[in-house]
Amino acid sequence: MLELEEALSRILTRMPAPRREVVPLANALGRVALDPIAAPISLPPFDNSAMDGYAVRAADVTNVSQENPRSLRLIGRTAAGEVFGGEVAAGTCVRVFTGSPLPRGADAVVMQEDTRTDAGAPGAVAFLDSAKPWENVRFAGEDVKAGTAVANPGERISAGRASLLAALGISTVAVARQPQVALLATGSELREAGQPLAPGQIFESNRLGLGAFVAQAGGRPQRFPLVSDTLAGTRAALAEAFAQSDVVVTSGGVSVGEFDFVKDAFTALGGELNFWKVAIRPGKPFVFGQLGEKFLFGVPGNPVSALVTFFLLVRPALLRWQGARDLAPPTHPGTLTEPLVNRGDRRHFIRVAVDPTGSVRPSGVQASHFLSSLADAHGLVDVPPATTLAAGQPVRVLRWDI
Repeated sequence: MLELEEALSRILTRMPAPRREVVPLANALGRVALDPIAAPISLPPFDNSAMDGYAVRAADVTNVSQENPRSLRLIGRTAAGEVFGGEVAAGTCVRVFTGSPLPRGADAVVMQEDTRTDAGAPGAVAFLDSAKPWENVRFAGEDVKAGTAVANPGERISAGRASLLAALGISTVAVARQPQVALLATGSELREAGQPLAPGQIFESNRLGLGAFVAQAGGRPQRFPLVSDTLAGTRAALAEAFAQSDVVVTSGGVSVGEFDFVKDAFTALGGELNFWKVAIRPGKPFVFGQLGEKFLFGVPGNPVSALVTFFLLVRPALLRWQGARDLAPPTHPGTLTEPLVNRGDRRHFIRVAVDPTGSVRPSGVQASHFLSSLADAHGLVDVPPATTLAAGQPVRVLRWDI
């Protein structure tokens, strides 16, 4: 039985190099960048006004106030997207708007609230407040300078980064191909939602939850039909799934019971088993194997065990498959409001709920078949063997709901 870190290391060293493809930026959200991206232009690309107002020479509005206003001659108007062809000379001003290019000669913008106009004198503007040089001016390149790195290999394209790339005029991005992930659920007792249940049967739920985690990790999930507990049926289902996918994730059938056929069916196809036990709770039975350039991850059938083992072992593998640099889940500190107790000899990843103040509590009964506590959980806390974490103790929460 492997420790979690050893199991994860074995998995990650088997993952192949990412496969490159170029996609439109609009389709790159959540994908992993493979090439460094440098800014082709500066942001802003030119000096511009930070607000609606008037471009002036700061020296013309020194010591100005409501009690001591100064009138300047209005020589033009420039909206965002336009360029003023003249120059702001001493004693003159130009009407500008947020984003308007700063006219030549101007070195400040006075916001319109600090000015007054008179319909009877349309060619003049009275200034009621002073301005320092470069006040209310956004400088070319103050956000991003042309040539600087704006994305690095291994970074996922977030909404914020995609917005930055779009503002730089970048329309396509080289990213890693997403793995096609087959989801198989084994068990003769399983039925699809909506079907009638006979005595002893249950509705299957793992493929839906696992599929959500696959998509969260950047993979493309595909649910395959339910698999009955026979060696022939399991082998046929695995063969079909591997033919259509890069990665196969099975739930159930990975322990040592009389009806656990995943390992035997996989080796019958020519697959190589790497390991099948990990020293964690929930989820000790966990299969990792390789068939050519494709991979098998066999998670337990109990819903909690299935999702916890996927989160800890399969999620980072899918990210590495895509060339991602950051494989760890998001974490944050919290404070326990109740004790977390692990009396066993394996690390226990306890499901917890977190409130907005950072208070952490168990989300419910920690048995591996309790879906209600799974539904209420925001993440996990790693509790070492034979350990009690007391109420009030600081902990780190591995978040899976982000």
